[in-house]
Amino acid sequence: MSRLTLQTLLRRFQYRLGGWASPRRPRQRALRIALGVVGLALLAVLLLVSAVLGLAMLAAGMLWRAWRGRAPARAPLQAAYRVVGKPQLARG
Repeated sequence: MSRLTLQTLLRRFQYRLGGWASPRRPRQRALRIALGVVGLALLAVLLLVSAVLGLAMLAAGMLWRAWRGRAPARAPLQAAYRVVGKPQLARG
């Protein structure tokens, strides 16, 4: 398909959709305010739910650690170590 044909198809598609897919604010002032309040309430509810879930996860983690108790201390790793000095770089 040529570029001209694709552009024509895109224009036709956008024309058929009209304003249906584009978000617009309602013209009535009361409805605009009501939708704004609904949006803010939804935002507050989602924020509250996420905060409660986060706190519940933290509390569950702390309870899990308290219930499991401390792990027994492990013995240190036994090995032979030696100190290695800085390598001498040849100046050249």
